[in-house]
Amino acid sequence: MAAPVLGTSIPVWLSEEDLSCIICQGLLDCPVTLPCGHSFCHRCLNGLWVTQRAGVDGRPWACPTCREGPEAKPKLRKNLLLQDLADKYRQAALELEAGPATASAPRSPSRPAPPPVAVQKNTTEEVIQELTELMQQLVDIVKSLQTSRPGSGLDNELGILGMASSSEKKQSLSSPKLVMSSASERKIREILQNLEEIQKKIKGSVTWKEDPGEQVQEMPSSSLCQLPDQRCPVPRKSSQFALWAISPTFDLGSISCNLVVSNNCRRVTVSHCQQPYRWSPERFLISQVLCSQALSSGQKYWEVDTRNCNHWAVGVASWGMKRNQMLGRTKDSWCIEWKGPGQFSAWATEKKTDLHLGRPEVVGVWLDLELGELAFYSCSEQERLLYECEVSVSFPLHPAFWLYGLSPGNYLEIKQVNS
Repeated sequence: MAAPVLGTSIPVWLSEEDLSCIICQGLLDCPVTLPCGHSFCHRCLNGLWVTQRAGVDGRPWACPTCREGPEAKPKLRKNLLLQDLADKYRQAALELEAGPATASAPRSPSRPAPPPVAVQKNTTEEVIQELTELMQQLVDIVKSLQTSRPGSGLDNELGILGMASSSEKKQSLSSPKLVMSSASERKIREILQNLEEIQKKIKGSVTWKEDPGEQVQEMPSSSLCQLPDQRCPVPRKSSQFALWAISPTFDLGSISCNLVVSNNCRRVTVSHCQQPYRWSPERFLISQVLCSQALSSGQKYWEVDTRNCNHWAVGVASWGMKRNQMLGRTKDSWCIEWKGPGQFSAWATEKKTDLHLGRPEVVGVWLDLELGELAFYSCSEQERLLYECEVSVSFPLHPAFWLYGLSPGNYLEIKQVNS
């Protein structure tokens, strides 16, 4: 396979997690790389070493991820490549939020454009961008014809401007018949054919959203920022697990430094503001939190509203779970995890299982400590099983949660179960 020509731009698909710091859960800022190969924000790593002077397993300069480290403090140097990638990702994300109409700043001819960093977009955004570009091509062709043939009766020959506005109301984009040079006519027909394909995509998207047969649906990205009272309430029958329902509360002693909880301790929110809570050595280094309730016997059930969080994990863990580990990646924790379309999975004692299902808006957690069984349900009109597994009953288990900490305001909420 031939190597790409030097200077050629090659798209690279990246997600926020690929360039994030495991300590602050944000995009890397002044990244430094330890001898073991793991990278962190310079400020985050230094801050962690200061607050945890004993280090990990007696090593004061240990890596928060793999816990390897020398006895002497290593010299931290900025990783220029990672910084460049993080900066390009930020720029790409800003351009995506601003929309396709935002023009990029002109570059100097002596400075080649960097390879594009592709940011994942949903289908609606892609369709809008394609439609905008094709319409612009159509306008450019008409303008070029008007410029090249002044005074040649273009009103009668083309009629494109008047027909374009009426076609939006009465007929499809492909219906106007244009009389012009064969080359231009061929080009416009190609563009109109592409527009028709985009129309089909839009219709397919609308049909999918309105399909009542699918109980678990993918939420549109625009709805993630809406408050619960802005949504249309979905009627739901009483839960079959209502008899065993509990309402656990978040524990302030285990909460990560970038999370805050509501007054009733049943909503946990991503926040970059200073916390009002007292420092505790039991706090997670990652944006995770446990509930105070230790469950050791009987059957328990609780529900979690996930609609207002982009990326999350819901599960159970022992209180002794290591505070620098992620939920599900240890032998004493289990969870299901949503990180975007096509990235829905379950983690049980360090093993991952892909779940080829849509996003659940409300997750029900069923824990049978007598049989050592854990099950997760999607709760809409009725419970629908997502995943089940065995759990250890040799130690008490606590409801456990993880929120991806790049978007302040994202939150998970423990719901009141319908009886």
